[in-house]
Amino acid sequence: MSKIKTIIVDDEPLARKGLAVRLREFEEIEVIELCNSGQKAIDICQQQDIDLVFLDIQMPGLNGFEVARILSESVKPLPAIVFVTAFDHYAVKAFEIHALDYILKPVDDNRLKQAIEKVQSYLKNQQDNAHKKKLASFVAGITGNNCEEILKKLATGDAIEDKKFPESLAVKEQGEIIRVSTATIQWIDAAGDYMCLHCADGQTHILRKTMKELEQELDPKLFVRVHRSAIVNTGQISKLVTQSSGEYLLVLDNGQELKVSRSYRDKVKSALAS
Repeated sequence: MSKIKTIIVDDEPLARKGLAVRLREFEEIEVIELCNSGQKAIDICQQQDIDLVFLDIQMPGLNGFEVARILSESVKPLPAIVFVTAFDHYAVKAFEIHALDYILKPVDDNRLKQAIEKVQSYLKNQQDNAHKKKLASFVAGITGNNCEEILKKLATGDAIEDKKFPESLAVKEQGEIIRVSTATIQWIDAAGDYMCLHCADGQTHILRKTMKELEQELDPKLFVRVHRSAIVNTGQISKLVTQSSGEYLLVLDNGQELKVSRSYRDKVKSALAS
């Protein structure tokens, strides 16, 4: 196999040079360029046939995720992309299966060797379509407004889920099934084995599900559980009131008051602050 034409993308000069020095140990690797920005890396990949990109994630301007997305859309065949990250192992697990590979800073000799072996196998088998599909599935939906949030989750080790939350709930009423838009739901409370969906139009719809099932089904960016028997649309919250007893009371825009249990108090505060 001919030399693997490689570029290193990192905004930190020492990180770029350090990785380049480590790669000298591998005869099959030919480092073509050290890029200090994502845009420079994109330009080079669009102008030259690059086989391998070592791509830092957190960079000013275009971050690694955005660079990966642009390359996947504009470069054929897509180079093998190995993410370089300072995030801990637990955070890396969140996207490990989606990238061809990753290297954790500071670079470990054995880990670097494993990554290059994986790259060699990928290039030998010309698995461009499979790699591009995995990469696209990962970067889709995490750029733009959501990108910084994903970076924060990786940094703190929080789980990243690709789960899509429904824009409506199916409710059976009088022999018919209607769709209730989740955006119109102001709050939900439990009535025995049933959930009452209180909506902005003043209607209440009855749904047979558990509170736990609904909590998992609804978008946590829009809904927060405030009590073991109540979930609230955060966009409907007017204020959080501290009572003389030390208990918290949630007041919605429509004047509805809901008790906040101690176990959910911090979660409610966090939702209000975000």
